[in-house]
Amino acid sequence: MHITTIGNANATAANAPVRGSSAASAESARIRNDVDAARNTALSALNNDRFRVMLEQISDPGASGTLMTMGADSQNVVDFNTALSRYAENSK
Repeated sequence: MHITTIGNANATAANAPVRGSSAASAESARIRNDVDAARNTALSALNNDRFRVMLEQISDPGASGTLMTMGADSQNVVDFNTALSRYAENSK
C-alpha cells in the first residue's frame, strides 16, 4: 500500500483570517491549533512504518474474517489485577 499526500500539507488553517471579538479570536486560534495538531499527527502516522504495516494487515480482506472469529477464550481469562501484577513483575 502506498499513501500519497495530495495538496499542501502545511498549516493552511493558520493562514485563515480571524474576525470578531477577542473571545472569538481565542477560540479561532484554539481551533486552528487543534487542526494543525491533527494534521501533524495524521502525517506522522502515515509516515510511521509500524502504523503502515498494521494498516496493511487490517485492511486485508482476509483479516476481517479472522477478526470476526476471534472470541474470548474462557480458559485463559485474566482479571485486571492479575494482569497488572504480572506486568509489574515483568517490568522489573
